[in-house]
Amino acid sequence: MKKIAIAHEWFASYAGSERVVEQMLAVYPQADLFSLVDFLDPNQRRFIQNKPVQTSFIQNLPFARRAFRQYLPLMPLAVEQFDLSAYDLVISSSHAVTKGVITGPDQLHLCMCYSPIRYAWDLQHQYLRESGSGKGVKGWLVRWMLHQIRQWDYRTANGVDHFIAISDFIARRIWKVYRRRATVIYPPVDVDAFEVTAQKQDFYLAASRLVPYKRMDLIVRAFAQMPDRQLVVIGDGPEMMRLRSLSSDNIKLLGYQSSPVLKEYLQAAKAFIFAAEEDFGILPVEAQAAGTPVIAYGRGGALETVVEGKTGLFFEQQTVEHLIGAVETFEDKPANFDPWVIRQNAERFSVQRFQGEFQAFVEEAWMRFQRGDALE
Repeated sequence: MKKIAIAHEWFASYAGSERVVEQMLAVYPQADLFSLVDFLDPNQRRFIQNKPVQTSFIQNLPFARRAFRQYLPLMPLAVEQFDLSAYDLVISSSHAVTKGVITGPDQLHLCMCYSPIRYAWDLQHQYLRESGSGKGVKGWLVRWMLHQIRQWDYRTANGVDHFIAISDFIARRIWKVYRRRATVIYPPVDVDAFEVTAQKQDFYLAASRLVPYKRMDLIVRAFAQMPDRQLVVIGDGPEMMRLRSLSSDNIKLLGYQSSPVLKEYLQAAKAFIFAAEEDFGILPVEAQAAGTPVIAYGRGGALETVVEGKTGLFFEQQTVEHLIGAVETFEDKPANFDPWVIRQNAERFSVQRFQGEFQAFVEEAWMRFQRGDALE
C-alpha cells in the first residue's frame, strides 16, 4: 500500500479548502497530515478524523494563533522544512505556499490548487489598495516581498507532477502563471444537506465574509436604491461598519449566523445575490441546492456553476446600475426558474461526485507514475 501525505496550508477553521481535505481523507483515510499551523479547537477536529497534524515552526512563533498570516514572508521557508521523504504520494492542498513542499524523483506530487497566490499575482494591486500597504517605505517593502514570493512560487511549480484546478477559471490562472496544464475537479458541496423549498419568501439574500473583494457594499448600495425590495445580509468582517453606513430600512444586516440559520435563509430566499469574482464559490451552489436562483456577477467560477436563464442570471459589470438591472430582469421573469431544475444543476457538484473523480484521477496518475509515463 502506498504511503500518502496530505499537506494543507493551515488548519484554523472549517472553510472551503478544509471541506476538500475532509473528502480527500474520506477517500484516503490512511493519509498523514502536514500543515503550517494547526489551531483547530478539539471540537472542530472531526472533519480531519481527529488526526494529529505535523506543523511547522510558525506554530510556535509569537501571536501565531491570531496572526499567523502575518508570517507570510517565512512561509516558503517553513513549508520546505517538512520531511516528506518517507511518502510515496504527496498531495498538496494549496492556495498560497503548500505546493512548495520538497519531493524527490521517486515520489508523486499532486497539487489541488485553489489558486496561485492571489495577492502576489494578478490581484496584487487590489490587495495593496485594500490593505493600505501600497504606500511609502512599507509599500516598497511589501512589493519587494511579493516579488520574491512570485519568483519562489514560479520555481516551485516545477516540483508538482500534476495540478488539479477547482474550476476552469483557476485552470486558466494556473496556465497564465505557471504555464502548466491542470485537470479540473470541482470542489465538493454538501448538496444533500439542503431541501428544495418551492414556496419562496419575498426577500433577497446575500451571505459572505464581509471583506472588500466580496463586494457586499455593491449589493447594499444597489438595494438601498430599491426601497420596495427586501435584502437580508448574513456574515461578519471588517466591512460591517461600512455596510451599516450604506444600509437603509429595507436591508437587514444579521451578522454572523450559524450554518442551520444560513441554510434556512438560503432555502427561503427568492434569489441569492453574489457580486464577487470567485475562484469557484460554494454559496451559490448551496443556494441552488435549495432550489434558489442566483443573480451573480458574470465572471469567475459563477459562470461554471450557474446556468444563465435556467438557474440564475448574470450582470456584466460590478456596478449598482448593472445589479439593479439584473434584479429588475429577474422580477420580470420569476416563473422561468424551476426550483427542481435548479437543484438538479447543483447536484453536479456533490460530495459523492468529488470523491469519485478525485480517486479516479489519483489512481490513474499513480498507475502512470508507476509505469514511468509522463504526466503532462
